[in-house]
Amino acid sequence: MTETSALEALLKRDRVVVLAGLAGVAGLAWTYLLFTGAEMGGMTGADAMAALGAALQIRPWTGLDFLLMFLMWAVMMVAMMVPGAAPMILLFAAIRRKQQERGHPFAPVSAFGAGYVAVWSVFSLAATLLQWGLEQAALLSPMMVGTSPILGGALLVVAGLYQWSPFKQACLRYCRSPVHFIVHRRREGPGGAFVMGLEHGAFCVGCCWFLMGLLFVGGVMNLLWVAAIAVFVLLEKLLPFGALGGRLSGVLLALAGLFVLFQA
Repeated sequence: MTETSALEALLKRDRVVVLAGLAGVAGLAWTYLLFTGAEMGGMTGADAMAALGAALQIRPWTGLDFLLMFLMWAVMMVAMMVPGAAPMILLFAAIRRKQQERGHPFAPVSAFGAGYVAVWSVFSLAATLLQWGLEQAALLSPMMVGTSPILGGALLVVAGLYQWSPFKQACLRYCRSPVHFIVHRRREGPGGAFVMGLEHGAFCVGCCWFLMGLLFVGGVMNLLWVAAIAVFVLLEKLLPFGALGGRLSGVLLALAGLFVLFQA
């Protein structure tokens, strides 16, 4: 086997390993969401989470309640965002392998992944704080759906407008083009890989944070709604016409929000 063939074989093996790892992480996250609270009297995951939401609205949150909600948000973000990050992580793994074969210093993929997850963990903390504030204001139902049509309509309108904002488009460009990100943001060493993960995660948050806010419209614990947003985010990042589809979805979201506001 030639040196080139051996490298291609290693790169192919790396792709399989990384994809299997990402699929495993996302699969475990979705499994956790589906079966959270299943020990509560044989309830389905959705019923158990609804019961948990109702219980929290009856009494003030404790530190443990806050921690559990933060973990729920963090796992949810992993389940929703890791698939869309797969092309970037695969490209990073391929570059790492080529550096290793040429005898250059290389950074582990895990350092990049840790940076990416760290950013979404910070977002999960912010989302948990927002959820707590909305519940204290009695603006969320036990299923964690916004109870105010004005709030729901406003979220839809703002999310729709954000789809057209220059900041959203700039972040989406980095999310849709791993090569563009590598060329402009490449750093060396494990610390550099972690920073790259932070930066890529920040671009993904900048691209999707208003879409995640729509969880308070359709229900944080409505797993079908969670899955629908996750699929939309994935298609917006991966499909050739994803950017155009994102803009068109912005129009639909804004129109839906205006309809809700006029009905309020």
